[in-house]
Amino acid sequence: MGEVTVTYTPRSSTPPPAGSGLPILPAVPAQASPPAPARPPGSPAAPRPSPQSPRRTAFAEGLDRLRAAATTEPGRLRIIGALLALLVVAFGSVTAWQMTDRAAAADDVLTSSQPLTSDAADIYRSLADANTAASSGFLAGGQETATTRDRYEKDIRTAAEKLVNAAANADPGSPSTATIAELNRLLPEYKGLIERARTYNRQGFPVGGAYLRYANEKMQQHMLPAAEDLYKKENQRLEADYADARPYPWAAIALGVLALAALAWSQHRTYRRTNRVLNHGLVAATATATVVLLWLVVGHSVARAALDDSYDHGVRSLNVLHDARIASLKARGNENLTLVARGAETKKVGDRTYDAYDHDFGADIKALGARLEAAGKLADDAAGERPVTTAVGNMKEWQRRHTAAREQDENGNYQQALDLVIGAKGATGECFDSVDANLRAALAHEETEFRHAAGDGRDALTGLPAGAAVLAVLGAAGAVLGIGRRLSEYR
Repeated sequence: MGEVTVTYTPRSSTPPPAGSGLPILPAVPAQASPPAPARPPGSPAAPRPSPQSPRRTAFAEGLDRLRAAATTEPGRLRIIGALLALLVVAFGSVTAWQMTDRAAAADDVLTSSQPLTSDAADIYRSLADANTAASSGFLAGGQETATTRDRYEKDIRTAAEKLVNAAANADPGSPSTATIAELNRLLPEYKGLIERARTYNRQGFPVGGAYLRYANEKMQQHMLPAAEDLYKKENQRLEADYADARPYPWAAIALGVLALAALAWSQHRTYRRTNRVLNHGLVAATATATVVLLWLVVGHSVARAALDDSYDHGVRSLNVLHDARIASLKARGNENLTLVARGAETKKVGDRTYDAYDHDFGADIKALGARLEAAGKLADDAAGERPVTTAVGNMKEWQRRHTAAREQDENGNYQQALDLVIGAKGATGECFDSVDANLRAALAHEETEFRHAAGDGRDALTGLPAGAAVLAVLGAAGAVLGIGRRLSEYR
């Protein structure tokens, strides 16, 4: 028998071509893999494949490169240069930021908050003086002098102008804005009541006195408390500006000391490695940082001392003098109304009943004496002390004449009492005018003292924020150039 040769061809899903001479075998169906045997209970779990390590972040890779660079001297020099430049720039930036805030607050003290506080005090003074002039004119009856009338009109115009100025400078939506709006609403109402009182008084109708008392009630119970509240709010704003201007810039000072220490260390390190005493770039950076730090400390110390002086010998004296002037105006108004009311208004204190306006006059004179005593203690020179001392003498004479006028009124001598209050000579009105004039002179002197001291404080900070920023940039550039000079030696 001949040999039979069998050729094996891999199984394919494609049938062999016809005529190939090979038998066509049927396709064998694919069998599914047998299921994995179940793990017996209690047997240990099969080990899991170890997870792939997480991808490193750019920060971590950068940190690795930084570590690698720090192992070589050029790499360490680059790191030192970057840190020095960053410290100097941070020092200059924080200095510019903190001193900008303090310079702005010092400027507000001089040009905004203190003038507005004085305006608020002038609003109170003008309203109180207008009320006093109105009552004086009423007492004169049909013989009201042009001087008294002009004084009333001038006070009303002054109050209106100061209210407009206060409204323009008040923060929108602040409590001061609401108070100013309330005073603007009440002022025309008060003027209308005064005009009615004058009209009826000239015609001889007793109802004129009722209108005057009603106008005085509106002034004493609504307008003057609102004006006093405005004065207190503006005074608080002044205190806040002082609080912003005076604190030491500790953050900037600390950064300046740190920057100088780092620059000194880097120069010492350079000297140890190269035996070179000076590195021009680092010396320049050190010089600029030193200038900024000295400018910061000295400039702010001078400004702080001047602002403290402006507060101690300016603002405090001004506040006491404003309070004294307000007390004198209240006293004069109550003295006039004592004669207008003629006992119609009474006040019970304990078991005794007093004339309401005369009782308030006594309280106002007592307050005036206390304020004048405080003003005399705060006066730091003869020019400030002299008008206060004169005002004290005027006040004592005022009390003596007022006592004489009350004796005449209680004895039924109304005309004599009237002459002792609003007469042309020897009346209490002369004493009141002298007190007011001397207080006005003392206020003008203290205002000048304040402006001089506060101006010195503001000027001591002039140019510091911008100068610190420029010098910091120059210092950072010097540090980079100094380190760059060292790096050039490795090329």
